[in-house]
Amino acid sequence: MTIIQTTGGIAVTNSYLVVDEATKQAVIFDAPDHTVRPLVEKARDEGWDVIGLWLTHGHFDHVADHAMVSKAFPGAKVLIHRLDEPKLRQPNSLLFRLPFEIPRGEAHLLIEDGQELRLGNLKVNVIHTPGHAPGHVMFYFPEENALIGGDLIIMNAVGRTDLPDSDPDALNASIRKVMRLPGETRLFPGHGHPSTLREEQETNPYVQAAIEEGD
Repeated sequence: MTIIQTTGGIAVTNSYLVVDEATKQAVIFDAPDHTVRPLVEKARDEGWDVIGLWLTHGHFDHVADHAMVSKAFPGAKVLIHRLDEPKLRQPNSLLFRLPFEIPRGEAHLLIEDGQELRLGNLKVNVIHTPGHAPGHVMFYFPEENALIGGDLIIMNAVGRTDLPDSDPDALNASIRKVMRLPGETRLFPGHGHPSTLREEQETNPYVQAAIEEGD
């Protein structure tokens, strides 16, 4: 498995291109504004078949470039949890005043907790992790010890919970749920640099507080 990261947009958000080299299938995870073009070009140059745009949640900085991905790869399926699908359908909310317009999106598949997806030969498990957003999910590659994490745990911090549909109690419960995964799991967050779940448990005070709350 190859993971290529780009970072950009007004919220400095990460996007990932994950490739199964054996089948040359690939998926783009999240589509921040002014960020996914290098991933699109890389996939085209390498001849990788981008089969999907899989979204961790519907906040603007994770969906803004969705149309670019769909235009470049018409066969790519857009996936999002049902509770965040309204954000994709109406991405230009009054909550975030943006200097650009995001086209309305349409999901091909609504995903849910426990669902198993396939990226080539790679198994991918959907983990519903609400709190930052009600439909927030993480994508777990159990055989590769990799977790595309969105905005649940973000490099010694956690996703904000001061938004109208966020929930700090749900966020803490989601953290406890995810921290049951192996400590060596590599975390690829929506912002900041990759780490491991063990590193976050040892150094992230918000993660530590969430775990203690559940004791």
